[in-house]
Amino acid sequence: MDLKSGYPWWAVRNGLIHAFPPLEKDLRCDVLVVGGGITGALIADELSRHGHDVAVIEQRDIGWGSTAASTALLQYEIDTHLLELAQRYGQDAAALAYRACAEAIPALGEVARGLKDVDFQRMDSLYLASRHRDVPRLMAEGDARRGIGLDARWLGPEALRERFDVEAGGALLTRQAARVDPYRLTYALLQRLRRRGGHVHDRTVLHSLDATARGVTARTEAGATIRARHVVLAMGYANQRWLKQRVARNRSSYAFITDPIDADVLGRLRTTMVWESARPYLYLRATGDQRLLVGGLDDAIDIPARRDRRVQSKADQLMKQLLRWFPRLDPVPAFSWGGTFAETADGLPFFGPHEQWGPRVHFAMAYGGNGITYSMIGAQLLRARIERRTHALEGLFGFGRL
Repeated sequence: MDLKSGYPWWAVRNGLIHAFPPLEKDLRCDVLVVGGGITGALIADELSRHGHDVAVIEQRDIGWGSTAASTALLQYEIDTHLLELAQRYGQDAAALAYRACAEAIPALGEVARGLKDVDFQRMDSLYLASRHRDVPRLMAEGDARRGIGLDARWLGPEALRERFDVEAGGALLTRQAARVDPYRLTYALLQRLRRRGGHVHDRTVLHSLDATARGVTARTEAGATIRARHVVLAMGYANQRWLKQRVARNRSSYAFITDPIDADVLGRLRTTMVWESARPYLYLRATGDQRLLVGGLDDAIDIPARRDRRVQSKADQLMKQLLRWFPRLDPVPAFSWGGTFAETADGLPFFGPHEQWGPRVHFAMAYGGNGITYSMIGAQLLRARIERRTHALEGLFGFGRL
């Protein structure tokens, strides 16, 4: 599956960090994680840290799928507003989901602690009202978020002009956000897994699964057999091929990154990510080396060749929108790209077993705009399921809600 177009920044910046050996012989483990992107790496790390014998296989090089194209804005905000989610599933469930996302940000910081050069940094997040008619809705959303204990302060036009030199009818400001280099984090986690005695094999393609009440037998295209107590399918959008039930739709998103920008010109954008209420929306954040990463303009394209042709025009449109909000900037675009992402009907992910495969095959489908945040939650949720413990979100983040 062709997941990206153009020149994704993380792959350009980092190159191929390390090649893991393909699997050439049979093995046994407690948990087989299929997928070597950021989701699989976080799940494998969580399980390994708690004593499980873990093996990871990836059909490409590690991190070379959608992880390489991720813009890695770590936020508690879900694509579906808290108020809308409460209408769908009730106030308690909606609050639980939002609080879990907020708690996932410091949890990701703990995972990244001690790992070198993954550019994890706590940030503020500014959610702009794109149009004046969006102001009442965002103000009500802010009230709802504060009502469940989340950080969401309202800034009016004067405060926005003074603090950020931006013209808008208002915005929600939170200090519960962060950034990371997802590609380097993925490699660092899987290299740490190897040091703990786990197995990591790239260029190893899953061919078949045979699940029983006692375990799962996986076979690769090269003929190796892996016997595991549990299997976690963390193959991103390719996961849908293993389900008869369609649970999400694929879309495309676009991004570009600038050359480094002087700190005085960036101002508060060095430590504040910005996104807007319009749909499709623009978002931006700074990197550790003071570049601006700008993305958005999602569309319904799911044909790689068509996505390829749109990268430059989408980058040009993103630049125009960026300068509309921040005309004082004079950025120089360096690289632009597009990538596939999946969107569920309610903006929530799917973690856990599906009735098609039984209780020992678990899906990790961190779909939506905050996939890395979801992946952190999913790692904890799946460990609970594998250890036969309940998790408060297993219903809301599972297939049972369909």
